[in-house]
Amino acid sequence: MTPAITFIKNHWQMILIVTLIYTLWQTDFVQPIRVLIVFLHELSHAIATVVTGGEVVEFAVWSNESGHVMSRGGNRFITLTAGYLGSLLFGVLFFLVAVRTSWDRALLGLFGATMILVALFYIRHSYPFFFAIITGGLMVATAWFLSNQYSDLILRIVGLTSIIYVPYDIFSDTIRWSRIRSDARMLAEEFGGTTIMWGGLWLVVSLIVIGLCLRFGLPQSTNITFKRAASEKTTL
Repeated sequence: MTPAITFIKNHWQMILIVTLIYTLWQTDFVQPIRVLIVFLHELSHAIATVVTGGEVVEFAVWSNESGHVMSRGGNRFITLTAGYLGSLLFGVLFFLVAVRTSWDRALLGLFGATMILVALFYIRHSYPFFFAIITGGLMVATAWFLSNQYSDLILRIVGLTSIIYVPYDIFSDTIRWSRIRSDARMLAEEFGGTTIMWGGLWLVVSLIVIGLCLRFGLPQSTNITFKRAASEKTTL
């Protein structure tokens, strides 16, 4: 059996998920997942703000895949850099936990609870509030009531979507449409350089992170059997 056929056999579910995400990218079916990745982007800004001593004032994401975090204080360079790269690291974390560990339910439940807390404390508008409450609630319910494999599948889908979306989003926002007011544009205005320079740097870093994730993070097989106990997965 050739290496290519072996790879397809051992990772056909991952390949299928990526193919479906790419094929259905512009449809309403994938749109809520894209909004969820924007939530990860804004959450990364918020976490960076708090970690560097700042305060989050307002948090929002919208159905058109835009969003914002209003904040006071914090390290501006770190908070601006955290959006794209932070959402990518969330995606890598979700994917690796799904394929390498048995912590799927714990991570999905924790993330769902985080979404609910963000909604209660920081979201002031109806659409992002109900999006976070409903999505977070469904994640908590899945982690609490259903078997580990369902949490595993959700983490794979969200993780792979983020891995696909972030490089595309960086290229679109900072290189293809470099005149729009993006994180890279603000970074260039406040710290020097150009929008394309910062966007290009983030794009290179994101591709390296994705390459390392796939090169060293994949076990021999990533397929879910749904008949296999979660404890049979390889652990980190």
